[in-house]
Amino acid sequence: MKANPAKNVRLGERTASSGGERRFWHTQRFKTNRPLWLMFLPVVAFYLVFKYAPMAGLVIAFKNYTFYEGVWGSQWVGFDNFQMLFTQAQSLQIIRNTLLLSVLSVVIGFPFPIMLAIMLNEVRRKWFQKTVQTLVYLPHFFSWVIVGGLVVTIFAQSGLVNAMLERLTGQPFAFLFNEGSWVAIFLGSGIWKDAGFSAIIYLAALTSIDPSLYEAASMDGAGKWKQIRHITLPGIAPTIVIMLILAMGRVMEVGFDQVYVLQNSIVSGISEVISTYIYAIGLQGGQFSLTAALGLFESLVAFVLVLLTNAVARRFGKGLW
Repeated sequence: MKANPAKNVRLGERTASSGGERRFWHTQRFKTNRPLWLMFLPVVAFYLVFKYAPMAGLVIAFKNYTFYEGVWGSQWVGFDNFQMLFTQAQSLQIIRNTLLLSVLSVVIGFPFPIMLAIMLNEVRRKWFQKTVQTLVYLPHFFSWVIVGGLVVTIFAQSGLVNAMLERLTGQPFAFLFNEGSWVAIFLGSGIWKDAGFSAIIYLAALTSIDPSLYEAASMDGAGKWKQIRHITLPGIAPTIVIMLILAMGRVMEVGFDQVYVLQNSIVSGISEVISTYIYAIGLQGGQFSLTAALGLFESLVAFVLVLLTNAVARRFGKGLW
C-alpha cells in the first residue's frame, strides 16, 4: 500500500501548526498572568533569602565553629556534636520534654478547632455567631507576652484563681510551680490562643458541603449527631488530614515564646525544651555547633513524621501528595 505524500504533508503542517499554537498559548498565558507573577516574586524572594539560604549554615553542626575562623574556616569534627548531644543526660531530657509537650498539644489541642468550627456552623443566629467568632479569634492577635502575662497573673499565688480557691478550701495551690498543673496551663493557654483562628480553615471547608445532604438526612430521621458523624466529618476529612500532616511537621517545634513566658526554674524539669535550650546554650552560651546539631536533628525528626503521617493518610486515600 503506497503512502500519500500530500496527506503526509498536510498532517505535518497541522502538527507544526498545533505545536505553534501551544507555544503561542503558553506565551500568551504568561503575558496575561504577568501581574500575578510580579505579585508572587516577593514571596519567592522571602523564602529564598530567609528559608533556603540559611540552610547553608547547617554545616556548622559538623564543625567546631568559632567567630574568628568563620563558617567555612572552622575545623571539621564530623558527628562529634551529635555524639555529645545524645550522650548528655540534659539533652536527652530536653528532647523528651519537647516530644511530650508537642504530642500532648497535637492529641489534646488538634480536635478543638474542629469542634469549635462545627459548633459555630450549627449556630443559626448570625449576630451570636459573629460575636462568638470575634471573641474566640481575638486571642490569636495578642503576642505571647500579653497572653502569658494574663495567664501568670490569673494563676499566680495571689491571682484570681487562687483567691477563689483560698475562699473555698482555705489554702492556695501553686499552679505554676507544680509540673502537672504547669503542663495543663501550657496546653490550655495554647488552645485558648490559637483554636479560634485555626477554626477558620474548617469553617471554610464546611461551606463546601452540599446543604441538600443535611436536608435529606433530616427527612430520613437523622439527628444532629448523626448528621455531624456521617456528613460533616466526612465532608471536611481531607482538610483534617492536611492539617494533621502539617501539625505533625511541627511536633518538634514547641513555641519558644509560650514556654519562655510561662516557665520558671522550679518546673524546668518539664518546661525546658529544644527552643529554650538553643536560646540559652547557643545564643547566651556561644555553643553554636552543638545547638545547630540539635536544630538539624529536630528538623529531621519533623521531616520523618510528615512522611509517615502522609503515608498513613494515603492508605485511606487522603494523602497530601
